[in-house]
This record gives sequence, C-alpha cells and structure tokens, in this order.
Amino acid sequence: MVQITKDNAYDAVAPDNFPAMLEPERYGRRSTAFDKIISATNDHFWDPLDKKYIDFDQPFDLAAETIMPRGFFPIFSTRIGDRMSEADKIKFANEASRWQISGILHGEQGALALSASLCHILKDPGAQEYAANQTREEARHVTAFSAYIKARWGSPLPCGETLKNMLTEIVGAPEVYKKIVGMQMLVEGLAMGAFATLYQKSQDPLLVKLCQLVMTDEAFHHKFGKIWADRTIPKLTPEEHNIVEDWAAQCFQTLLFNLVNSEQMQSVYASVGIDWQEARAAILEAYTDDDRRESMKQSTNIFRVLIKTLLNAGIVTERTRAFYAMYVDMDELKGEGERMVGDDIAEAGIQYLQSINFTSRSGAKLLAAE
Repeated sequence: MVQITKDNAYDAVAPDNFPAMLEPERYGRRSTAFDKIISATNDHFWDPLDKKYIDFDQPFDLAAETIMPRGFFPIFSTRIGDRMSEADKIKFANEASRWQISGILHGEQGALALSASLCHILKDPGAQEYAANQTREEARHVTAFSAYIKARWGSPLPCGETLKNMLTEIVGAPEVYKKIVGMQMLVEGLAMGAFATLYQKSQDPLLVKLCQLVMTDEAFHHKFGKIWADRTIPKLTPEEHNIVEDWAAQCFQTLLFNLVNSEQMQSVYASVGIDWQEARAAILEAYTDDDRRESMKQSTNIFRVLIKTLLNAGIVTERTRAFYAMYVDMDELKGEGERMVGDDIAEAGIQYLQSINFTSRSGAKLLAAE
C-alpha cells in the first residue's frame, strides 16, 4: 500500500486501527479546512420523505412520454432506430433512463459506503466530521433515488459490471488518494455532469427537481476533493504525482470505454427485442470519433466534466495531456476557469432550500422559491 499524505488534514490510519482514534492528543488537532463546508450543511438540508421538499407522487405517463428527449439516445439515429415502432421507441427510451438512473442510485450507495469508510481512517477530527456529514447526505440520495425509481418503474436495474467493479475497488482501497481521486473527484464529477444533463434536458419535472436537490449536496462533496488537491498535489514528488496521475487516467479510461455501452445495457435492448451486438454495430456505423469529440464540447458532457475536474486539480500534466486531448480541447477547457457545470444549478437549489427551511423554523410566510 502506498499512502500519500502531504497534509495533516488527510492523515489516515489502517481501517482496523481504531485505537489510533482514541489518542488524547488527536482531539485537539482539528483542521479548520472543512469548517465552512460543514457549517453550510444547514443551508442545503432537505428531506426526501417530506413533501414540502419533493413529492414523489407526481405522475408521469411512461407509455406516452419519454423521461429524456429522443435525441439523447444514439440508437434512434441508426438503421435499427429507423425500423423501431413508436411504442418501442418510447419503451426503449424510458428503460434506458431507468438503467442510467439505476446506475446513479448504485453510485450513491457507493458514495455512502466510501464516506463511511473515510470515517474509519481519517485522523483529523474536522475531516472525520465532514466525512460523517457526507455519509448522511449520500444516505438521503439513496433514499431519494430509490423513491424516484419506485415511483416510475417499481424497482432499479442491476449495477453494470464496470461501475460495480470500480465502486468496489474504490470503497475497499486503503489509500486515501484512491478514495478521493476515484470517488470525490471522478465519480462525483461524473455525477455532477449527469445531474446537470438530467436537470437541463429531462421532460419529467420530478426528476428535474430531484437532480437540483441532490446537486446542492454534491457541489460540497466535490469541494472536499478540491481541498485535498490544493493541499496535496503541489507537494507531491514526481514519482508520487505519477502514481496519482496514472490512477486517475486509468479510472477515466475505464469509465470512458465501458460505462455506457451496448453490452452492459443488454436487458434494455432485449426489452424491445433488439440484439445488443447488432445495436453496438449499428451505433459504431452511425457515430464516428469526430461525433464523440463533438459531443464532448457540451458543458454537461459527463466525460468533459471529468477531464476538467482533473485538469483544475493539477493532476493532468504533459505525461497524460495528449490522452485527454484526444477528446477535448485542453486549452479551451483551461480557459473556462474553475466554475463547474452545475454550480449555478446548485446555488439556485440552495436558495430554494433556504426559503423552505427558514419558513419551517420561523413560521413566516413562505418566500418565493423559484
């Protein structure tokens, strides 16, 4: 195991070394690095089981409408899509959305487990309190996406093998850098891109509201990873930087080539009688590498968000820049600054929550929410 610790705020011990948490001097060595994001917890509190925040009883006709626009699904622009009936297109689109949102649910469960695992190894009381806060927030995301999926489909689909294997590796990793780069930066970055896309494009108002609420939490989770990067990356030796950089590139490559593909969506294609291998061939015929690069120009493209996250964190150097440059214009990405997709959505969501929470505490007249 290579434990790379450059700042006491991220000092860690082995998961089974609980006696280290009982050292008297540890309690007095609390970092102030996370105090602001801990204190802000009340500003974005919400309860998925309370209808004043979100009502999962809102109806949506899955037989007549698609949760996401049809342009969201590449298969419809292929020879297979040309022969699909209207009913099959609606069914496929909504089953594909079910698969994607099930993946989000599984990702939230992974984030919950990872946050809890950080509580076992982080020695700094402030970092530990932050991890405990995130654990609680990830738990409500699991509750919320479970409720959404139950309302729309009854049950989620199984986790895809790529995501399951990555989550398992990250949650079980003893190295703090793997947990933070893998989950707090890459998986959380992936989630922010996905939520922003769903928020901007979904035709289901319930999903739009859910994504905004979740993003009010995720924006802070992303900051925890950014604090780690700011305090760690500049202090790494070249050898240590290579280790972190290669781990990030490995995770990115795994997600890029395997997260969304026909083989992992076999059950979705089978639901409308399409062979997944034929679907894969048709999509490869219709979409070139140029098409994929063009799609990455969209600010909400999940993989563009991942690259920007790594670039802003200082993890990408000339060693790996060419790899990422195959997909995005790195100079253009750098020129965009550090504002992330979803920041504005999250800020509007926090204002909405503050209006509800202020009213709940004071009994005052409800302020305009939106």
